[in-house]
Amino acid sequence: MAGAPRIFVSHLAGAPVFDPQGDQVGRVRDLVAMLRVGRRPPRLLGLVVEVLSRRRIFLPMTRVTGVESGQVITTGVLNVRRFEQRPTERLVLGELLDRRVQLVDSGEEVTVLDVSIQQLPARRDWEIDKAFVRKGRAGALRRRGETLTVEWSAVTGFSLDEDAQGAESLVATFERMRPADLANVLHHLSPKRRAEVAAALDDDRLADVLEELPDDDQIEILGKLKEERAADVLEAMDPDDAADLLSELPEEDQERLLTLMRPDDAADVRRLLSYEEHTAGGLMTTEPIVLRPDATVADALARVRQQDLSPALAAQVYVCRPPDETPTGKYLGTVHFQRLLRDPPFTLVSSLVDSDLPPLSPGTPLPAVTSYLAAYNMVAAPVVDEGGSLLGAVTVDDVLDHLLPEDWRETEFEESAHG
Repeated sequence: MAGAPRIFVSHLAGAPVFDPQGDQVGRVRDLVAMLRVGRRPPRLLGLVVEVLSRRRIFLPMTRVTGVESGQVITTGVLNVRRFEQRPTERLVLGELLDRRVQLVDSGEEVTVLDVSIQQLPARRDWEIDKAFVRKGRAGALRRRGETLTVEWSAVTGFSLDEDAQGAESLVATFERMRPADLANVLHHLSPKRRAEVAAALDDDRLADVLEELPDDDQIEILGKLKEERAADVLEAMDPDDAADLLSELPEEDQERLLTLMRPDDAADVRRLLSYEEHTAGGLMTTEPIVLRPDATVADALARVRQQDLSPALAAQVYVCRPPDETPTGKYLGTVHFQRLLRDPPFTLVSSLVDSDLPPLSPGTPLPAVTSYLAAYNMVAAPVVDEGGSLLGAVTVDDVLDHLLPEDWRETEFEESAHG
């Protein structure tokens, strides 16, 4: 944690929120945290931001690029749907401050005056790590007690009990599981319990888990969510997985959910739905790492290090002329991760491209995609249209999903349950 700035949340109350261009988009009205079992520090999920229309919206911490005592900087992408607190969430300013808790060592009651947040090293996750408390009885205004800053684990009275009932404790217990393992657990819950846990998970976590579930479970869970929440979860999924899920729904349901999604996200999914399922276009993701020719090796490695990238997508970058979003300008070639490690940081990626590697066309059938990956020892391949624009990348995990029997997830879950 050394070097990571610690920020007390009272300094963020009312702080302006700016987009990357420096325009103010709103003000911080609260912070949203998820308590965890035992004395583990709560995870900070995001901010409640009051936008200029006075509507309060949720801004995930994954879309926050900078937090200082006086301001918050975002990626510029805001979901303007009204914030609704979920069962596992706690409002930091509204519910944690001024609360009476106990010091673990002495059992003495203290009042929480403030808490501090800190970003975890080399990750985008944030935690509440310390509490600023005052000793003394509640309401004893004349004789103010000693104040001190303590580790979160040094106080009790916040965290969930190990034997607590309901989805809160269950979700907290599941927090450290990999998405595939949590999907296995959800698959074996009753439909009622599955819906309760799905409702309690945050959008990003539920999106990750849905991607690992069989189609029937995906459709069941999505169908029990409010439509606006379902659209939020679809936005958080990889576009190709969201397209696969929507393709299982009736056309009118598809269109209704796509209309509720952010236009940019919906456009990616619509494009994928326009391709045949078992082709490179139907298999690809529209969010590979795209760099301009004047980007450096250092720029490329910074992008590869992003935590939310799959290993297959992080294995190479695609060099294209602007625009950087797919469909891009002219595709120039691929640079493999190993090549990035061999060259100095200031080297331009345009000088390293593997231009001999032929890209796939969006209509390439699945068997040919499989042969391509095997022949060139690749874990991902570029998909380029007739005009030379990069449309996306096909990754080996998506190819495997379609090569395995349709019921492979159910079979795997059943074997793990009886193994």
